Amino acid sequence: MKQMKNNGMLLLTALIWGCSFVAQSVGMDYVGPFTFNCVRCVIGSAVLVPVIFLMDRQKKKDKMSKGELKKDRGGTKTLVTGGICCGVVLAVASSLQQFGILYTTVGKAGFITAMYIVLVPVLGIFIGKKVRPLIFLCVAMAVAGLYFLCMTERLSLNIGDLLVLLCAVVFTIHILVIDHFSPLVDGVRMSAIQFLTAGIVCAVPMLLWEDPKVGEILTAWMPVLYAGVMSCGVAYTLQILGQKNADPTVASLLLSLESVFSVLAGWVLLGQGLSNRELFGCALMFVAIILAQLPKKNRKNETVKV
Repeated sequence: MKQMKNNGMLLLTALIWGCSFVAQSVGMDYVGPFTFNCVRCVIGSAVLVPVIFLMDRQKKKDKMSKGELKKDRGGTKTLVTGGICCGVVLAVASSLQQFGILYTTVGKAGFITAMYIVLVPVLGIFIGKKVRPLIFLCVAMAVAGLYFLCMTERLSLNIGDLLVLLCAVVFTIHILVIDHFSPLVDGVRMSAIQFLTAGIVCAVPMLLWEDPKVGEILTAWMPVLYAGVMSCGVAYTLQILGQKNADPTVASLLLSLESVFSVLAGWVLLGQGLSNRELFGCALMFVAIILAQLPKKNRKNETVKV
């Protein structure tokens, strides 16, 4: 039941991220990439402050009613370290993605970014993560599905594609860093520190190379708010909570559904039809996700039938 709850959080994360591609595209019409990321991350961090306050009050009430004085999990040093590490990695990944979208198509950007579903198990092997053979089959099916879903033009790499490919590598590191810290600390607190750190990191190049204006930011209030509140404050927090005690490879497969949801959102909300090729890609993705959720056999409890 707990695993299903975690998977549901990751699925909702993918849905919010899929819809956020529209916000990112529209927001870039008014402000620069670093400005957009800085403002959205600061908003994401601010949104979580009242959430942390309410959660602390509820925990305190629960402990008092049960007569418990148990100390919360994780120390302050681990919490701050995890939040800063996640924030720095997130700032780099999101900035690479924003710049990459300027020079490549959305379809190719979506496909290349989602390549972290391949990179997560590969890098995981080097840090001692065990991966079931079935997961590699699911990864192959998911990559094939993403190809049919997103790649509608001739495959070629330009500067934008390379930037997004680097973004996929950094997002892979982000998933693995969260996998390390999320079981040790409070997820919502770490998420708030993560966004504040990412906002500060993006603020430096914003002030050096861009000319942020309050009027332009206010003009882009709708995409900025969606990206800040939903994509950052809600989705990334759900990612941290959902990845607790979850297989990082399975988590990356669920998160990669953002590409599917982005296409489906365009179909439902904007009337953009899906071709048979794209529908086939969606089907492959969902089959891969379902197979990845199949429980692992426990050989000790198996019985042999004669």
